[in-house]
Amino acid sequence: MSPYSLSLLASVSPKMHTLLSFSSSHSPHLPNHNITKSNNKLSHSINGLSSCPSSPLLPSATKSSPFLISTSKIASFRVLAASSIPDARSDEPAKTSDFLKTLQLGAMFATWYLLNIYYNIYNKQVLKVYPFPATITAFQFGFASLVINLVWTLNLHPRPSISGSQFAAILPLAVAHTMGNLLTNISLGKVAVSFTHTIKAMEPFFTVVLSALLLGEMPTFWVVSSLVPVVGGVALASMTEVSFNWIGFTTAMASNVTNQSRNVLSKKLMTNEEETLDNINLYSVITIISFLLLVPCAILVEGVKFSPSYLQSAASQGLNVRELCVRSVLAAFCFHAYQQVSYMILQMVSPVTHSVGNCVKRVVVIVSSVIFFQIPVSPVNTLGTGLALVGVFLYSRAKRIKSVQKTN
Repeated sequence: MSPYSLSLLASVSPKMHTLLSFSSSHSPHLPNHNITKSNNKLSHSINGLSSCPSSPLLPSATKSSPFLISTSKIASFRVLAASSIPDARSDEPAKTSDFLKTLQLGAMFATWYLLNIYYNIYNKQVLKVYPFPATITAFQFGFASLVINLVWTLNLHPRPSISGSQFAAILPLAVAHTMGNLLTNISLGKVAVSFTHTIKAMEPFFTVVLSALLLGEMPTFWVVSSLVPVVGGVALASMTEVSFNWIGFTTAMASNVTNQSRNVLSKKLMTNEEETLDNINLYSVITIISFLLLVPCAILVEGVKFSPSYLQSAASQGLNVRELCVRSVLAAFCFHAYQQVSYMILQMVSPVTHSVGNCVKRVVVIVSSVIFFQIPVSPVNTLGTGLALVGVFLYSRAKRIKSVQKTN
């Protein structure tokens, strides 16, 4: 074996350097000067084959030897092989987390719709036998305020500290929130649940009008076009509604104005990011202020209606006192819970997605109330309601196109 062959073997396995040198020094067939040259070449080989490019034997040996592989290729092969395995494994937890998030979001939307259905059913049952909407609305605000303080006390959500400037900005929102819920309950007490929610499908119309008047936001052509079926559908449904009542109709329209005024004012007033509350705390503070505002107004307008005589009058119309109290509590619980879930969903999705979900919610509430209360619905009335809801969906799509154009 030649000294250069020793160097090639040593380059494959550096641990063989000592063994090969030892065997060469004891070989009777190799002179000492060859051993010295071999050791020099051996050291060059261990340090790297590229350190002896002038050797005429290197190219041929490199091509002929099956053991001689570039160390850079080996390193790159090992890096690619090692890096590809964790990437393949890391995709699995990402897909699992996305699936769980989608599942959670779907469950929250289903809960939101279910709570809305039960709220409208229980609330309508109570209002039919206990026609005091201000008292009922104040009770719902009071129950929600109790739950909110319980959540803060148990540290389930951080309690906010409200400054004077924050209170000044929140107070108009609370007034609009109070009026919106009170007017909605007045409408629900006078007309069918399905008709009230058909009228409330005109919320996008008032959003566009108030945004143009108060914020100077001019709507696009597609937004205006989507409002045509909304207005036409509500008008068609109103003309053919069996339970039509002017008080119910005007209060539902007024609730649209107040609710959308609250949304527009929140954009106009809550502009300081340092003082802005998160959605859940903003709703909580507004609810507590609404309770404090409505209680004296309810007593002033309707008087104290929790006396036994008024409760007994409700019992004579189909619900005994126990059933009335239980359904009032259930309606108040669903009222608070569905709004909390709605704000939680809003933190997880975009406002446009939330708006589309709200449109679907209205469809679910209308259909469920028609089935539960067995409300007679004419084909023209169904057409008007469907046309209005399609318009609301188109409005949500038009707003999405507008938001995409802004981001671009």
